[in-house]
Amino acid sequence: MKKYTVAVVGVGAVGQEMIRVLKQRAFPVGDLRVFARSDRTITIDGIEYAVKELKDGAFKGVNIALFAGTEGEKGAANAFAAQAIKEGAVVIDNGADFRMKKDVPLVVPEANAKDIKTHKGIIANPNCSTIQMIVALAPIYKRFGLKRIIASTYQAVSGSGRSGIVQIENEYRQWATNTPESVERPMGDPISFNLFPHIGGFSDDDYTTEEWKVVHETHKIFHDKKIKISCTAVRVSVRNGHSEAVYFETSKPCTVQKIRALLSKAQGVILMDDPKNNKYPMPIHCDGKDETFVGRIRRDPFVKNAFWVWIVADNLRKGAATNAVQIAEELIKK
Repeated sequence: MKKYTVAVVGVGAVGQEMIRVLKQRAFPVGDLRVFARSDRTITIDGIEYAVKELKDGAFKGVNIALFAGTEGEKGAANAFAAQAIKEGAVVIDNGADFRMKKDVPLVVPEANAKDIKTHKGIIANPNCSTIQMIVALAPIYKRFGLKRIIASTYQAVSGSGRSGIVQIENEYRQWATNTPESVERPMGDPISFNLFPHIGGFSDDDYTTEEWKVVHETHKIFHDKKIKISCTAVRVSVRNGHSEAVYFETSKPCTVQKIRALLSKAQGVILMDDPKNNKYPMPIHCDGKDETFVGRIRRDPFVKNAFWVWIVADNLRKGAATNAVQIAEELIKK
C-alpha cells in the first residue's frame, strides 16, 4: 500500500483527535508531521509526538495537510494554506475560512464525496453541527427531496475548544467539592447546570453565525438553495457530543417506516429508534465514535410529509477530525 506524508496543523482538541483518528482508522501514513505555533512534545494515548513550529518550508514533501481550525475563529489555514498548496500538499481545512468559497468543495463524504474531485488544492470540512445533520438527512434528501428544515442544536462545550472542556470540568469539580475558589470562565458565563442560546456572533437579523453556517453549508453541500432552513444553536452543559432536534418536510410523499428503512442502511448512521423501550441516542452513546446516531423519528400529526428526528454525534470526531480523515481517505482513492 502506498504511504503518504501527512501533516496535522494544530494540537488543540481537534488536532489531537485528528492524530488519534489517523491511527485508529489505519490511514496509510508514512510520515506524520505535527505543527503548531511553537516546538513542544505532546502525548496522545501514551504515544509522544514531536510538535514543530509552523514556518516556511514546513510542507515540503507533504501530500495531505489536515488543518484543525477552531470553531468561530480564524484558523491557521487562513495564513498557511496557500503555502501548503504551493509546496505540494492538498489542504483539508476544518476551519470556517474557506467553506463558502465558490471554488472550494465543502464535503461530507456520505453525502457528496464526488465533489472532492473538483478541488484546486483545498477541501473544506463543514461545521460540526452541519455534518451530523447532513449524514442523517442526505439519504432522505436523495430519495424524497427536502422542502424545509428547522434545526435546534444542543452543542457540547468541547465545540468551543479545550478551554470549554477545562471550564466545565473545573465548575463541576468546584460544585462537587464545595470549594470557594474562583473558576476561570473563558466562555463568559457558567456553563455547568446551564445553557447558552448563543453560539458565535450575532448578525443584524439576530441569528448567530453558527446558525447561519447550518443554512449556508447545507445549501452548498446539497447544491440546492431552494430548501428553506432555519436554526437555533444552543451551548449546553455536556462535555462532548452534539445533539440536534431536526424538523423537516419532504418534497415527495414519505412515511416514518420509509425513513427508518433508509436510515437503517445508510452509510455512517446507527439507527437507535425504539421509544417504547426508551432507546434513543444520547451524547454518552456517541463519545469516541465515528458514526452519527439517529432516533425519535416521528411524523408531524398536523403537516403532511413532515417529520422530526433526533441526531447525535461526537463533534470532535465525526463533527471535525473523522470527517476530515474520511475526506483524505476518499482523496487517495481518487
